[in-house]
Amino acid sequence: MKIPDLPQKTHSLVLSYIGIRRAIGMSGLLLPVVLGPGGWLLGIEFQDNMSSYYHTGLRDVFVGTLCGIGIFLFCYRGQDRLEDWTANIGCISALGIALCPLDPNSDPLVQKTIAGYLHSVSGGVFFLTLAVYSLFHFPRPGTAEEDETPHVAERNFIYRTSGIVILLSMMAMGAYLLLLPKAWKHWLNEYNFLFWGEWIVLWAFAAAWLTKGRTIVADVAVDLLALSHEMLVKRK
Repeated sequence: MKIPDLPQKTHSLVLSYIGIRRAIGMSGLLLPVVLGPGGWLLGIEFQDNMSSYYHTGLRDVFVGTLCGIGIFLFCYRGQDRLEDWTANIGCISALGIALCPLDPNSDPLVQKTIAGYLHSVSGGVFFLTLAVYSLFHFPRPGTAEEDETPHVAERNFIYRTSGIVILLSMMAMGAYLLLLPKAWKHWLNEYNFLFWGEWIVLWAFAAAWLTKGRTIVADVAVDLLALSHEMLVKRK
């Protein structure tokens, strides 16, 4: 693959572009670890779901991380307007999760406040946004130069697998909330079913974004040249 020399400013933009992808992925990777095991080490019991950490000493971690993800998504720009709007929807929903807390000790579908219902809706939209990225935006063909970079098939496999895992986890959590009798829900709740389901979603989401950021399955030198060319074409 032959790519012409590119201005230093373009390379800086590419590094920032990759950095946003990595920051989004690392945020999703670390959040459940810090909340769950990290909180346990600080004397905070595992919560029914991650949203319940808003009402613990880890509230600032929960809110700050989701606000960070929201800002990163707002700054992220994809291949077309549809991908840009997906990022904007993801930004709004992430901020909705962070700023509209779930009612304490409550079923996500049965809230006492408007903020609680906004939180539940925002959570569903946010997870769907993550699935859309993994299944539709990331695996799409890019520029001819980017398609010639190594490991395209491997990266597409990770994207699609991540999207499928997100959807299956959402279906499992939806069945738990909507279909199971109270006795079964109470039993699964003893094992923090929703918390682990959300953990799986966030790690699948993180895998896709870290792969897109060339942290996973990367050929750094070739990938940087291809992405530099892509950015130069966009600026034109």
